[in-house]
Amino acid sequence: MIKIAILGAMKEEIEPLLSFFDNIKQTSFGNNTYYEVNYKGISIVIAYSKIGKVFSTLTASIMIQKFKCNKLLFSGVAGGLNPNLKIGDLILATSLCQHDIDITAFGHDYGYVPEGKKFINSDKSLLKIANKVSINNNIKIFEGIIATGDQFINSNEKKEFIYNTFKADAIEMEGASVALVCDSLNIPFLILRSISDTANMDASFDFDSFLINSANKSALYLMKIVEELIKN
Repeated sequence: MIKIAILGAMKEEIEPLLSFFDNIKQTSFGNNTYYEVNYKGISIVIAYSKIGKVFSTLTASIMIQKFKCNKLLFSGVAGGLNPNLKIGDLILATSLCQHDIDITAFGHDYGYVPEGKKFINSDKSLLKIANKVSINNNIKIFEGIIATGDQFINSNEKKEFIYNTFKADAIEMEGASVALVCDSLNIPFLILRSISDTANMDASFDFDSFLINSANKSALYLMKIVEELIKN
C-alpha cells in the first residue's frame, strides 16, 4: 500500500500543504513533529526537517524507517542558477549533487565521495507523473540538476562556480541528502523546488520577500501530483 512522505526544510514550506487536510495527527519523535493524515484512503506523513543536509537526512530516514513511507516528495524553494529561471518558476530535479563536497586534494572531482555517487537520479516514474500533471494543468515546469550544500549562497562568484562545475540549474540545502537516503533505501523520490531568488539578484533580500509565495506555488503543484498518485 502506498504511503507518501512529504518533506520540506522550513515550516513555511509545509504550512501550505497542511492547509489541505483535516484531522491531522501529530507525533513527536527525534526532536521533530510529524503530521499524519489519511487523504482519500492514502496515508500521508508531512514534516519539515529544519535547514541543512544533516537535519534533512535524519528526517527523511525517520519518515522511511519509522513511519514506513514508500514514496517521498520534497517541496520547497531554491535559488536559481540557470539564467532562464525566474522567481516563481518550478523546477523538478532530474538529478542532484552536493556542491560542498571537496576532496579534490586527493585527485577527485568536486562533489565526489568514494564509494558514492556524484549525481543521484530522481525516480523516472514520478518525474513522468509530475510532467503529466504539468501538461494537464497547463503548469510550466523546468527540469534540471539541483546542487545541494550547507551554505546559503549569496556570492555571484560562488554561484557561477557551482553553475559551471556541476551544470546545476538551481541550488538549495537539502535535496541531495534526501536523494541519497532514498536511493540507498530504494525509495522512489521527487524533489520539487520553486525559485525564490536568482543568480543576478541579491539573494538575502529576495529570499525573505518571495519565500511564502514560492512555497505556496510549490505546494499547490505537489498536491496535484499527490492526486495523480492516488488515481493511479
